[in-house]
This record gives sequence, C-alpha cells and structure tokens, in this order.
Amino acid sequence: MLDDMGIFRTTVAISALSAPDDRRVLSDVMVDTGSEYNWIPATTLRELGIAPVRVDRFETADGRVLEREVGFAMLFVGERATATIVVFAGTDDLVLLGAIGLEGLNLRVDLARKELVPAGPVPAAAMFAPNDYGIGRCSLRFDSSFDPLPWRSVATSLR
Repeated sequence: MLDDMGIFRTTVAISALSAPDDRRVLSDVMVDTGSEYNWIPATTLRELGIAPVRVDRFETADGRVLEREVGFAMLFVGERATATIVVFAGTDDLVLLGAIGLEGLNLRVDLARKELVPAGPVPAAAMFAPNDYGIGRCSLRFDSSFDPLPWRSVATSLR
C-alpha cells in the first residue's frame, strides 16, 4: 500500500530458518529498494531464536555510519517465502523490506497498482545445444596471452 507521503508499505512475516511455522507478523513495513538488507526489530529476531552471525556497518542517507548485528531468517510476503539476511534493527531504526528480500521473494513494486507483484521469470543461464548424447556442452577457448593463474607472476616477483 502507498501512504500519503508516497512511501510503499506492506505486511511481512518472519521466522527462524529452523522453525518456519513459528512466525511473527509485522505490519506497516516500509519497502525500501534503496536498502540492500531487511531491517527487523532485534527484539522480534531474538524472540524467534535468530542469532546474529556478524556485525556490519551501514551508512545512512544523512551520512552517519551505524553498526548493527546481522543474521539469517525466513521472510514471508503473501504466498511467497525466502531465506534472507536480516539486520537486528534498534528501537530507533526503521523496519524495512530491502532489495535482497524483494529479490529472494521475486517481487517488485508496481507503483501504478500500488502493490508488490511478481517480478517475472528469474534469469537463468542459457542452455547450449545438446550434443549427440542429449547433454549440453560448453567449451572455453583462450588465446595464447591468457594466463589462468595471474598470481604466479606476482608471487614470482615477490621472491
């Protein structure tokens, strides 16, 4: 839904990877394609037993640098689900559905319809014409100047 200020918001559910049926529903979550990660209240993540795996640094729009714990969780929107990275958001942080969450869910913002919609077919590697055995084949060719181990020259010069 698009609010009066043109900010798109939605409802998401979150769970631990190990317990996808034990979910917490978060309404009024801001969809922010400018944010890579999903920002979920730290208290909610800890209640679900989601543990942080590292600390990352983030730069805000006003230039401040923040450090926050991050971990992994299941994210649900409508009938879709994805495993994704989550930031343990502080009490003063916004709750956000970021670009990585949207990509994992294969959703995009449709501003005309004012909703999240399927993003369409997921890009995949091109198939090669099958060989005589019905199996795809790929061959790589390099010219004589190609060095598959470029670090050798660096290592040699350091001796």
